[in-house]
Amino acid sequence: MHDEEPVSVGGALQWIVFHPWQAVGRRWNYKAAVLSSILRATLFCLINLSAGPDAAIAAMTTELCFRFATSGFYGAITQAFRRVEPARAGAAAAIVVLPVVAHSLEFVVHWWRGTAVLGPSIVASILFTVVSTTFNLFAMRRGALIVGHGRQSLRSDLAAMPRLIVLFVTTTARSVVRV
Repeated sequence: MHDEEPVSVGGALQWIVFHPWQAVGRRWNYKAAVLSSILRATLFCLINLSAGPDAAIAAMTTELCFRFATSGFYGAITQAFRRVEPARAGAAAAIVVLPVVAHSLEFVVHWWRGTAVLGPSIVASILFTVVSTTFNLFAMRRGALIVGHGRQSLRSDLAAMPRLIVLFVTTTARSVVRV
């Protein structure tokens, strides 16, 4: 099962821990690295504008570099949960695993760099992670934003985004109404 994606939360966690090269290293997700670094750098820039343009640019640059270096791995971890059933279990596991790892490191990097508006920046980033991880899993279950076997080009994935966003919002709304 070293190259197959697991179908249980336990299987996904075991695959990531015991076969990190197959689960994460070989599946470094350049799509996640590019998109996440741009979106999150913009988020940090906007939040830190209240501390002045220099603080905003410093926070943006720090986040851009940090996220480009790390988000490919986080995207691979997210992709490892895409076939987990039930889908809610995979989403819940990914929403717990990623923020614990990603935002602990993100906090340290920004604290070390002296990001001016650190607390609100990290909180916004965590909230963004919850939404983006949920959406990314939704898209990955439909063949978008993945790397490796079955992948499409980033251009094809971006072209599918409007349809996937509408489908995600309507599916989420239906799930909330049922609860």
